[in-house]
Amino acid sequence: MGFGTMRLTGPGFSGPPADRNEAIRVVRRAAELGVGVFDCSWYYGPYAAHEIVADALYPYAPEVVLVTKLGAARGRDGSWRAALTPDELRAGNEADLRLLRLDSIPVTHLRWADNGGATFADALGTMIDLQREGRIRRIGLSAVTAGQLDRARRHTDVVTVSNAYSVIDRRDEAVLKRCESEGIAYLPWFPLGGGSVARGTAVRANDPVREVAYRRRLTPTQVALAWLLHRSPIMLPIPGTSRIVHLEENVAAASVQLTAEELLRIDGPDESGGLGAGPR
Repeated sequence: MGFGTMRLTGPGFSGPPADRNEAIRVVRRAAELGVGVFDCSWYYGPYAAHEIVADALYPYAPEVVLVTKLGAARGRDGSWRAALTPDELRAGNEADLRLLRLDSIPVTHLRWADNGGATFADALGTMIDLQREGRIRRIGLSAVTAGQLDRARRHTDVVTVSNAYSVIDRRDEAVLKRCESEGIAYLPWFPLGGGSVARGTAVRANDPVREVAYRRRLTPTQVALAWLLHRSPIMLPIPGTSRIVHLEENVAAASVQLTAEELLRIDGPDESGGLGAGPR
């Protein structure tokens, strides 16, 4: 189980959290529980999540892998925008290095958005340049199609893909299958089916998940995360939280063994359709 750091920030994922010391405790507790992958972005806050991760974990243990994302930025009003030009990608990488106190980032995702101001090939080229310069060790992709994954792999090794995927939003099945066939780690964002909504709201509304949770005396969140881990051997969910109780609940889901009957019940009649479509 990985850990997503977006929820360590303030309301609307802007600014610092109300209790920064608690956020630091959450990150440290995640490491204590064996979480090794921390998904973070300089534009969470902006800057706040990176600063919390560094204060909590630096110097980083050998088993800690920081995974960052480039390709987006925040407006002064808190809005999100694409940031995919060479200058913007380099500025984001510089923020990663400075805030996380590193000379090279273990894994950095190119988060794609078709904003009309940059091409996928050019953005990928900048990422490859950053890797050649030693500022990025490995390249991943985020919010990409199977076709874009194939195009990127013709130019560089891709070690991770991070797209929206959950028990209630399975529209990314083609990319997941491609990652399986190539041995690429898959980090689903919105693994509980929602973005800014309250924790677990989307999966709690899913009848099969709720029914399995009730019978097993688990939470719907735990069932949804366990389903993801059963779904594929290359799956690495990155649920985020700002509370230790929820963190411990999430990590415990990695030990939940769902039966074949339970998996069939949750999968539903059409595995590729998605039983509803959550936000992307």
